[in-house]
Amino acid sequence: MSPHSTIRIIQDEHGALSAVLRSISLLLSECRRRKIPPDFAILRAMLFYIDEFPEKVHHTKESRLLFPLLRERSVEAAEVLDRLDRDHAGSEQAVRVLEHELLGLEMMTEARDADARREHFEASVHRYVAAYLEHIDCEERIVLPLAERVLTPGDWAELDAAFMENRDPLTHREPDDDFRPLFKRILMTMPSPLGLGPAMEAMRTSYPRGA
Repeated sequence: MSPHSTIRIIQDEHGALSAVLRSISLLLSECRRRKIPPDFAILRAMLFYIDEFPEKVHHTKESRLLFPLLRERSVEAAEVLDRLDRDHAGSEQAVRVLEHELLGLEMMTEARDADARREHFEASVHRYVAAYLEHIDCEERIVLPLAERVLTPGDWAELDAAFMENRDPLTHREPDDDFRPLFKRILMTMPSPLGLGPAMEAMRTSYPRGA
C-alpha cells in the first residue's frame, strides 16, 4: 500500500467509480436479457453521482494539482497527461449527454421510436463505460507509478493536504451526510458479483444494509 494519502484516495475513488460504471452496464444488460424496462431511478442516481463527484471533484484534483506537478518533475508522460486532461475536459459533457438521453428514454417509453432510443442509449453507455475504464487503467498503470518515482516529499505534503481536504463522499462520508440516501441506494443496487473492493467495503461500513 502506498504511504501517500493522495495515491490511496485516488485508488479508492477509482474503485468506487469503476464499480458504479460496471454496475450501469451490468444492470442494462440484465434488463435487456430479461426483456424488462431499465430502473430509471437508479440509473439517474448513478449518472448523477458520476456527474457530481468524479467530474467536479476527482478530475479537478488530478488536472489542477497532480498533473501540473508531474509535468514539472518529468517529461516522461507528457503526452499521456495531455490526453488524460483532454478526457477530463470532455467527460463532463459526455455524462450530461447520457443523462439527457436517459431522460428522453424515460419520457418517451410509449413513442414509436422507443426501441431505437433504448438501443442507442445502451450503446452509448457501453462505449462511455469502456472509455472511462480505459482512462482509469491508464492512470493506474502510468500516472500513479510515475508520481511515486518523481515527486518530492514537499510535493506529497502539498498533494496529501489538498486531497484529504476534498474527498469523494462515496468513499469518505460523515454519517449524517446529505447524500446518504443517494449513496445507500446505489450501494444496495450494486450487483454482487462485481468484487467491489475496499471502496465498497467502506460504503458498507458507513451505510450498513438495513440502516
